[in-house]
Amino acid sequence: MKILVTGTAGFIGYHLALKLLERGDEVIGLDNINDYYDVNLKYARLNQLGISYEDKNTSNSELDDLCHSQLDWESKLIQSKIYPKHKFVKMDLSDTKSIYELFEKEKFDAVCNLAAQAGVRYSIENPHAYIDSNIKGFMNILEACRHNDIKNLSYASSSSVYGLNKSQPFKTSDHTDHPVSLYAATKKSNEMMAHTYSHLYNISTTGLRFFTVYGPWGRPDMAPMLFADAILNDRAIKVFNHGNMSRDFTYVGDIVDGIIKVIDNPSKSNENFDAQNPDPSISSAPYRIYNIGNNAPVQLLDFIKTLESSIGIEAKKNFMDMQDGDVVSTYADTNDLIKDFCYKPDTDLSDGIAEFVEWYREFYDK
Repeated sequence: MKILVTGTAGFIGYHLALKLLERGDEVIGLDNINDYYDVNLKYARLNQLGISYEDKNTSNSELDDLCHSQLDWESKLIQSKIYPKHKFVKMDLSDTKSIYELFEKEKFDAVCNLAAQAGVRYSIENPHAYIDSNIKGFMNILEACRHNDIKNLSYASSSSVYGLNKSQPFKTSDHTDHPVSLYAATKKSNEMMAHTYSHLYNISTTGLRFFTVYGPWGRPDMAPMLFADAILNDRAIKVFNHGNMSRDFTYVGDIVDGIIKVIDNPSKSNENFDAQNPDPSISSAPYRIYNIGNNAPVQLLDFIKTLESSIGIEAKKNFMDMQDGDVVSTYADTNDLIKDFCYKPDTDLSDGIAEFVEWYREFYDK
């Protein structure tokens, strides 16, 4: 299967591309490599996939010029040195012309859109970035699928869409009409846009609401990396809401297993859809929403203890009030994913944290 994976310089996108390549799929990777966090980590992930800027004998800045110049299409694609079936293109989802050209030339069997402007708190500081990437960018993906007869689209949503909902565990049958961040609002919008295209053009779309993902090659703006960096550099960690928080921490390998099950099984119209009493996670169109998480929330202070144990250092803690746009707890009801695909994460938190710490120490020479 030939698959476009957007966001392959990102945390989950990198792991997904790697797993697909290892099983023999042809993967075109796409990322704009923005500076939301350290781009050197993004370059390092790409390097693990065999994508090196030295392939073009250029510097990083020169490659930026190359990717945005009016060269023939093939010259924009970088061939992996490790995986014969992998190529990468540096591209922004909001670049409508280039996205349409890519789809027209490459003829994908499936698309998995993981590229997005991430981060709850950053959406308060820089809201326009979320409209450009998460709304306009996703619109370009939908239109490109429509005009190239691609019927298999999976995409990243987020547990953030549950917003003010206090009923836990979060169920996909819950209504999600009260987001508390612009990031969450854009992800909710993606789900609604996808349903429209499923209904109008019979495109199978599946949205995955990710719950807190952790593991090797993780994002520096998320708790595991922030905590590990502070602990190993003798700084206090920030413990928000005075530690009265919990998260459905899910190991990245388990997340990727779930994404692949969805890619391999495009959504279908549901004959049980009741238009008089609609379940927002299903439809008479080929549309589906799933929670993808560990179905086992962990108290923040217990997570910190597990990290301390793995690192071998007790953290200094600075207890703080709740942050704007954040929620106290996340807890995924994953029964639908279990029922449809026998999906069940099996990585114990202590084992997953140990894998993360081992990678962190090696990558950052700690």
